[in-house]
Amino acid sequence: MATAIRAQVHRGMVRIAGGDFGMGSEDYFPEERPVHRVRVDSFWIDPHPVTNAAFRRFVKQSGYITVAERIPAAEDYPDAEPADLAPGALVFRPTSRPVSLDNWRRWWRYVPGASWRHPHGPGSTLDGLDRHPVTQVAYEDAAAYAAWAGKQLPTEAEWEYAARGGLDSAIYAWGDEFEPTGRHLANVWVGAFPWKFHPGRGQTSTPGTTAVGTYSPNGYGLYDVTGNVWEWTVDFFRPGHSASSCCAPLNPRVDTPELEAAQRFPRRVVKGGSYLCAADYCLRYRPAARQGQTEDTATCHLGFRCVVRDGGP
Repeated sequence: MATAIRAQVHRGMVRIAGGDFGMGSEDYFPEERPVHRVRVDSFWIDPHPVTNAAFRRFVKQSGYITVAERIPAAEDYPDAEPADLAPGALVFRPTSRPVSLDNWRRWWRYVPGASWRHPHGPGSTLDGLDRHPVTQVAYEDAAAYAAWAGKQLPTEAEWEYAARGGLDSAIYAWGDEFEPTGRHLANVWVGAFPWKFHPGRGQTSTPGTTAVGTYSPNGYGLYDVTGNVWEWTVDFFRPGHSASSCCAPLNPRVDTPELEAAQRFPRRVVKGGSYLCAADYCLRYRPAARQGQTEDTATCHLGFRCVVRDGGP
């Protein structure tokens, strides 16, 4: 029976043979440094981010209610007006003209009613988006789905190792050139962020997710490790990597959060960039790139994929 259950869990997943690699980058943002050798054991990983269709099955069978669909607790947001404590999430709104890029609030809005069912707010739907990555999922939501599916969320090291696809020191998941074929290789922002957008393959005139598999996979057969949606990992975020002085650590992960004085929710590492990452603002559509996201955050460009470690589901 255990073998049958495990075969069901692994169905459709990609097995990644264990190995070592140079994690991080010295060439871009400070939080990616230093490059250091890391080893990971073999594991299985979803070939693409969890889709709206898959998440819908989870909700239907479990009755789960996501963080964005719940009324925020007043004690978690002591500076909020009572009228503002409504279920909702962050939604991107392009600007009508060039703006300074020093304040993300110019293009992000907290929208009551936004959720995985209505990723861009009331009136938006998932019609025709079954094969698109689910979004508007907070860390708790991603972890709940993974547990329901008999899986886990990846560590940052597992995610980066898999995303590199065997290209240990390459800048991108496909090599060192952003557009070696002269066309987009991933769903990222091309144009002047956050107001001028040039659609790529599978995109409309409005920036948004694309169906999983729209762009070619990496060397391990994984889709959307670049762009489309950011992806949660289990690691707590620290503003830089710790490097061992003697040997490559095995299966590293950061299990202890670092909370600032006014910070009520810890931050987890998210990886991969999204359709809103642009060369002139967020050049993080690279395997080494990383960012910290508070656990309560749900946005229209944040999703996840799962892993199963060889030790068991």
